[in-house]
Amino acid sequence: MPISKTIGGVTVIALEDGTGPFFEPREVAFPAADPRLWAEADQRDPASVRDGSWQLKFRCFALRFDDGRIIVVDAGIGPVSAPSTWAPLPGRLPDELAAAGIDRHDVDTVVLTHVHTDHVGWAMDADGAAFFPNARYLVQAAEVAAVESHEPTLAQWLLAPLRAAGQLAMVDGTYQLAPGAAVRATPGHTPGHQSVVLTSGEEALVVTGDLLVHTVQLIDPTQPYHYDDDPALARASRIALLESANDLVLATPHLGEPFVRAIQTGDANASRRR
Repeated sequence: MPISKTIGGVTVIALEDGTGPFFEPREVAFPAADPRLWAEADQRDPASVRDGSWQLKFRCFALRFDDGRIIVVDAGIGPVSAPSTWAPLPGRLPDELAAAGIDRHDVDTVVLTHVHTDHVGWAMDADGAAFFPNARYLVQAAEVAAVESHEPTLAQWLLAPLRAAGQLAMVDGTYQLAPGAAVRATPGHTPGHQSVVLTSGEEALVVTGDLLVHTVQLIDPTQPYHYDDDPALARASRIALLESANDLVLATPHLGEPFVRAIQTGDANASRRR
């Protein structure tokens, strides 16, 4: 049974599509990280390092509401798709959904945090139709515009058929999914990157997408990631979200563990001073 965490009336289920080494040394991806930061990150997240290489998880998340509604966040690496040059394929999302007792036909919304190929691999089936046939696919309008301008092949594979089927739902900024559940724009990694924020009283859980991709950015949120579209904007989005609640849990696609507690600002500042 997949790992899950409950907040309010929502059960958040981690669906692991695959695991594999990053395609280049992690020091290239995080050029500002120093040895002390790497040592602390490895201590906090030992599952992300093996033989000195960065072991990358590829996860999606399912949100199961008390009323039976199911929302899926991201669509993983897929069976055979563009990530084949660097991500472990085929993915196993269908098996993970089955283990969680989820029928893809029952999913009513798919939130795509962004349109990178390791997050949309199962969005479409082998026939070019939506893998989740009864779902609307929520994407930030800024992300759609960027993909259609710069990634025509990806736009043709994903966005065009969803639009033709009436399943593409573009949102602009914050969008309420349900009481206590909202999509929030967190741009920087891509122009239209978004995260899903769940709240219950003083508690909050955020499905982060690639707002942070390694524990070095959890310890020190100022750490730039080489593959962010706009590193300064990504940093601002990351810090704002991490400071948005005192009791904050992160649901992370790529860290060793699917659910991690945010490090309080004072603790992060102490780490940066060491």
